[in-house]
Amino acid sequence: MKISKLEIINFKRFTNLSISGIPESSRLILLIGANGSGKSSIFDGFDWLSKGIFKGVPTENSYYRKDPSKESTIFLEFSDSIQLRKIDMTLFGPRELVKRFIGRSSIRIVPRISNQSDVSSVSTDNDSPSTYIDNDVRFLNDINLYINQIDMALREPVFRGEQVDVLKIFQDLIKPLNDSLINIFGGDQTTQLQIAQFENSTSSSPAKLIFKKGQSKINYELLSHGEKQVIILLLNFIVRKKFYENTIIFIDEMDCHLNTSLQYNLLNEIVTKWIPHNSQLWTASHALGFIDYARKSKEASVIDLDQLNFDEPQVVVPQSKESLELYEIAVPKNLLFDILKGKRVIFCENQNDEYYQLLNIKDCLFVGLDGSREVFLQIKRDKNSYALRDRDYLMSSEIQKLKNLYPNLYILNYYNFENYLYHPENIAELNLDSFDKPAYIQEIRKHKEGKYESVLLNLKATRNNYEEFKTDEIKSKNEDEITQSLKSEDFETFYKFFDMKKFNKTYLEKFNISKATLSQTSWFKKKIEEIVGKG
Repeated sequence: MKISKLEIINFKRFTNLSISGIPESSRLILLIGANGSGKSSIFDGFDWLSKGIFKGVPTENSYYRKDPSKESTIFLEFSDSIQLRKIDMTLFGPRELVKRFIGRSSIRIVPRISNQSDVSSVSTDNDSPSTYIDNDVRFLNDINLYINQIDMALREPVFRGEQVDVLKIFQDLIKPLNDSLINIFGGDQTTQLQIAQFENSTSSSPAKLIFKKGQSKINYELLSHGEKQVIILLLNFIVRKKFYENTIIFIDEMDCHLNTSLQYNLLNEIVTKWIPHNSQLWTASHALGFIDYARKSKEASVIDLDQLNFDEPQVVVPQSKESLELYEIAVPKNLLFDILKGKRVIFCENQNDEYYQLLNIKDCLFVGLDGSREVFLQIKRDKNSYALRDRDYLMSSEIQKLKNLYPNLYILNYYNFENYLYHPENIAELNLDSFDKPAYIQEIRKHKEGKYESVLLNLKATRNNYEEFKTDEIKSKNEDEITQSLKSEDFETFYKFFDMKKFNKTYLEKFNISKATLSQTSWFKKKIEEIVGKG
């Protein structure tokens, strides 16, 4: 269930807001904008869909209407072309779709656990607050449901005369929470927050959720605000997992009380691990970590609501991710310029920026874009910017023409980024036990020979897709340099056109080398500095 278009008319802050052009691939929709820009009003709209349909109407219509004399309308179109429209309390479209909108407000921090819970209301989402601005205390139900699920898994087999599968209980209910805590906060089981035990509620005392950090045990009440924020979100996804299939999940201000790196980790963990592929997460933030994650993710769209006059009709589409201006809502432009003063911002492909950054090249900051096309378009728009792209199947004469036109365009000498990481000299620098450089080179050569015919078959089609070849007669008709190089037995000659991303790395698996390790060698740094300079 994915939203592709949304229209909100005469509702809260909006006179007539239309959001369209959301790709079906978007599992994450990030709303950005300054405080008061209307982000939460969109979530109010999602929450309002069920009011008067499956849930009670908590207040007068005037609470939702911008102009009290006119009706409020919300229209939704989904990626499968199904449409849903609500005009005041009248719904047009499949009623069941309304049940698939599940949200959490920003007011969801429960400071301490109490006995006020009703787990029977979880399956229908009737434990949600009356309005989106009321306290959201569903965490109390989540805790009790979590404890009940563990208790039931332990007790049910006993009454059937069967052995309790403790490992399965651990893997289903405990390990996912602990793994996510490590993925978000970093560290390992000895240094980071982990669930340690629980205590059931009694008539006189509430349930307890107890964590450990190192050798210390910590009751939930003693956790920091940021730790509680993460626990509340994760436990919600764990216990309500089956209800989140094929739904629109909307959560306001997930980033509260988290530093920038934890913001990124949290959103990455939620989207990649806890949001089903047939569902869509909408969240709102002006946090740098969230914006950075959404900009890098191919499954995310960013909707910018900043500086819009909602007294007038507004049409909004997903933001381009190719410009640093996306960060302005989190970091003011003048501050951004101060931070980057004296530095070269070098745009590069995909998520290679994090590995280039490990080289610590003086006064260089690498920023990843979607691919070589986006990298080239960036420098084509602004010749004063800097860009680094993979060589791919660019010939020497073509590279020279591009450099003449765009002096700040850097091009790798090898086919792609991976050719540097997995170069025999780069691996040899690590002094790995039993690494046989000649045998490894022969393995690459053998793989190259097996791929030669398929490369030739697709060469023209591949090169025809290069954005650089659409203007200025850069492209050479003769491709002999590529074909002859790939035929060569000389390693350095063929290696510059051989795709190491697709190389069968079975030979290297026994060494278990990470990209991060391979990115921090002196050899790799020297090779990249030869291309972009030493700062």
